[in-house]
Amino acid sequence: IGIVDLYDSSATSSLIVVFFWNGCCRCSGPRLKHILLSWIPVLGWLPRYSFRENAIGDLISGCSVGIMHLPQGMAYALLASLRPVFGLYTSLYPVLVYFIFGTSRHISIGTFAVISIMIGSVTERLAPDSNFIVNGTNGTEIVNLDERDAYRVQIACSLTVLAGIFQILLGVVRFGFVVTYLSEPLVRGYTTGSACHVCVSQLKYLFGVAPSRFTGPLSLIYTLVDLCKLLPQTKLPELVVSLVALSVLIVVKEVNACYRQKLPLPIPIELIVIIAATIITHFCGLTDKYYIDVVGEIPSGLKAPRAPDATLFSKVLGDAFAVAIVGYAINISLGKTFALKHGYKVDSNQELVALGLSNTVGGFFQCYSVTSSLSRSLVQESTGGKTQVAGLISSIIVLITVLKIGSLFEDLPKAVLSTIVFVNLKGMFKQFMDVPSLWKTNKVDLLVWLVTFTSTILLNLDLGLAVSIGFSMLTVIFRTQLPHYSILGNVPGTDLYLDTEKYKEVRILLRIKIFRSSTTIYYTNAEMYLEVLQEKSGIEIGKLLTAKKKQQAKQKRKQEKEKKKAKKEEKKQKKAVKHLPNGTFSLKESEINKRKVSEETNGQRQGNGVAANGLSKGRVNWAYQPDTTISESDSDTGCHGDDSITQVSHHSDEEKGKASGSGTHSIILDISTTSFVDSVTVKTLKNIFRDFGEVDLEIYLAGCQACVVEQLETAGFFSESIPKSRLFVTVHDAVLHILNKLGQKDFMLVSQAFMNDCSLHS
Repeated sequence: IGIVDLYDSSATSSLIVVFFWNGCCRCSGPRLKHILLSWIPVLGWLPRYSFRENAIGDLISGCSVGIMHLPQGMAYALLASLRPVFGLYTSLYPVLVYFIFGTSRHISIGTFAVISIMIGSVTERLAPDSNFIVNGTNGTEIVNLDERDAYRVQIACSLTVLAGIFQILLGVVRFGFVVTYLSEPLVRGYTTGSACHVCVSQLKYLFGVAPSRFTGPLSLIYTLVDLCKLLPQTKLPELVVSLVALSVLIVVKEVNACYRQKLPLPIPIELIVIIAATIITHFCGLTDKYYIDVVGEIPSGLKAPRAPDATLFSKVLGDAFAVAIVGYAINISLGKTFALKHGYKVDSNQELVALGLSNTVGGFFQCYSVTSSLSRSLVQESTGGKTQVAGLISSIIVLITVLKIGSLFEDLPKAVLSTIVFVNLKGMFKQFMDVPSLWKTNKVDLLVWLVTFTSTILLNLDLGLAVSIGFSMLTVIFRTQLPHYSILGNVPGTDLYLDTEKYKEVRILLRIKIFRSSTTIYYTNAEMYLEVLQEKSGIEIGKLLTAKKKQQAKQKRKQEKEKKKAKKEEKKQKKAVKHLPNGTFSLKESEINKRKVSEETNGQRQGNGVAANGLSKGRVNWAYQPDTTISESDSDTGCHGDDSITQVSHHSDEEKGKASGSGTHSIILDISTTSFVDSVTVKTLKNIFRDFGEVDLEIYLAGCQACVVEQLETAGFFSESIPKSRLFVTVHDAVLHILNKLGQKDFMLVSQAFMNDCSLHS
């Protein structure tokens, strides 16, 4: 560096590049391997794959999940207001991408009801039927379904790609902890509210009616009201098909749940119902006879990748971010649940990247946003799945369906797909049982659940999520703004100090107050900390300082008055001396000097008495003056038992004056719960040391964490007036220091029960 002219910009730039390359970009073989394995996990576990241990379980699990993908993919595509074939695409490409980049071995990536309904709300808002009305024959107006569906696919793909980009960026910057702001009550309340949206959106297929489409706040309520108005127009054939399919699904699902330990594989009732309904509808001609609404054309084969419409990004920006966060929250919660159960680790940041790549790549192949499904993940885990190979096998089954047999489901009634959606919502509706559970355990979490559920129902999924996160953050702020403050007492025979209000047998340290807050002291609660400290300790700094200033002013006025009086008397004496005969001057002078000395002495005594007793006027602390009216028998059997009082001592007037009118000599601030300090906290602590010091109270800090001490040093907290000798590792160390400093004269322990008893007698 010394031989390079730093004023030469080219040389300086070259030097910076060299150092950056050598320090950051130069990569050894082991480091390169570690980076590849962390970003592409399949390279780490696939070469070590054990066919003997895992192959059979993964094969059975993959087939089971693949069979579930078919009906759920087509059913959930209707929630997204897309044709069923796009649900099959969504069950294919993203699963393959997650197989390469994912870290969870048991979750099943693909379509999910909540994400599908979020996509559907956007596609219906940006591409309503009213935008695609064309003139038909006989002057009628019809909706151009092909054009509408094509535009909705563009919207869904653009939203999916943008959501995937958000997830990738968050994963690259190691922002996986963002999901911690979505608490479990919030996620469960949100998914329960979303389940209600899903349920209402599928009622039109069950009853065969066509309600108006509503968007924005209260759209769910408007849709439900419109459905109730259209109930007289219900198509009975559609209703019969729905009820029969729903009954069969519920019964067999319950059988699967009751005999899951005995059945080698759960009965694929969803696939059976789809096949049976398609065959019956096709050969019985239900479409022509009863006008039952069916899936329609399902094109065979795969479509070439297509870039999303970037002009739509600005219209779906907020929705894409909401989909990205909700999808990741559901994905990581399920992933960590199975990882904890089976003893392996899930990388939260890598999961963000994997899910983002699944969405981004899928969006180019006309897929919509994906996340993990609880029902499919449970099947994948319970049927013996050990690795992501199960997902690979399930995608192969979906691929075969798309290429060869997808067109066979063209006569499948949409009502059957709706019943499949209804049955799979059972797990979400069970989350209503969280309400009585949270009522017993945590009222604040219950409030978060209820607010989230209500806002999701009334304000729709996007605004509901924003309101829910905002309210959840407010509960955290309120909890830190309204902490629990306590005065601590000693547990006899130990160095433990506990809350005197909660533990009745702890001993109170008279003349030593130990004050603690249950949370970090920072700008939102610093003012309250000072107020409660005065309240709990019984020391009102404002009044004491005012009283002290008044007393000092009064004393000063008195001294000035005495000085003026002394000067006047001195002048009188001098005048008297001038008129006296010779020989008497020395005697009078000696008398005057004696009087002056006597007056000065009396003035000092009076001043000291005022200073000593002025601030304690009107209040006597019984702890320092033994009550002579209590007999020896009372002290043995009454409230002054031997166990209650450890030491009693007599104090001079000067020592009593130091108590500042409250009987307290020292205050220990236990700040062990404080994890950081800001400028407001530092200023508040400085004010406490200054103000309490002015009324002769000693302040000590105890339990400071190392990081807090460093922050206090950086902020210039310690000084001559606040030395580090006021800092102690534990509360007990501070107490022992105070007692040693006072020679144990000011130490008295009183039980809380004793205090209550005495206050009752008084």
